[in-house]
Amino acid sequence: MSWFKKPKQKITSQKRELPPDVWEKCDGCGEILYSGRLAENDHVCPTCGHHFRIDALTYAGLLLDEGFEEEFDTGLRSADPLGFVDSKSYRDRIEAASEEVGPEDAIRTGSGRVDGRQVKLGAMEFRFIGGSMGSVVGEKIRRLAERAVDERDPLIIVSASGGARMQEGIYSLMQMAKTSAALDRVADAGLPFLSILTHPTTGGVTASYAMLGDVILAEPGALIGFAGPRVIRETIRQDLPEGFQRSEFLLEHGMVDQIVPRGELKERVSVLLGHMC
Repeated sequence: MSWFKKPKQKITSQKRELPPDVWEKCDGCGEILYSGRLAENDHVCPTCGHHFRIDALTYAGLLLDEGFEEEFDTGLRSADPLGFVDSKSYRDRIEAASEEVGPEDAIRTGSGRVDGRQVKLGAMEFRFIGGSMGSVVGEKIRRLAERAVDERDPLIIVSASGGARMQEGIYSLMQMAKTSAALDRVADAGLPFLSILTHPTTGGVTASYAMLGDVILAEPGALIGFAGPRVIRETIRQDLPEGFQRSEFLLEHGMVDQIVPRGELKERVSVLLGHMC
């Protein structure tokens, strides 16, 4: 009778745990995308063209032949001049952001080459307290502009920011004037400044250096403006036009010179520098 009895076997699961960053959902079309394929496509959705947010070093690798050849002012750190505390202290926020992103604050600056041409590049880091502009960001941009003037190099800044850093109060707002004055010296030296706007570029950054480029480029679909659309809607109590404050809307109204897909950015920058230098 044992011939007709199937022996019991313990079934073990072969389920494999996948790292959480293997797949990403597109905010544009909802497509689930393999991270490796997305990286190969410059973090642009191959289905709908939605541009995922990328970090400062990725932009440096995208625009420069070999990434940053040298990084500047990596030792600058934010102080806490106001002793600011909301749900947590400003010092704790800085420490948490430094542990997650790195100690370079909300912008990385350095030198590199675009198709062999030496340039000075600043790329903002949105992951560091929303890319907010505090004293360190303003000072690093000022020093970058001075290096561009001293070495006669074109200047490029990639912006991604929620605006001024409220935890530094008036010290943050002063950076608008500081960076604008620094860029005025670049203009007086006859050097080109290319401003690249990514999602989002808002607040005091938009109201200062981001909109002062000799040529202003923007990625598709980027939110660009001073106050956010919700604040504007509630203030004027009117419905806003479709696509308001997106890069396409700004191009139509003369605030942006060109919209350039991420995969074409380096080539477009290279062509522009060829004409301007």
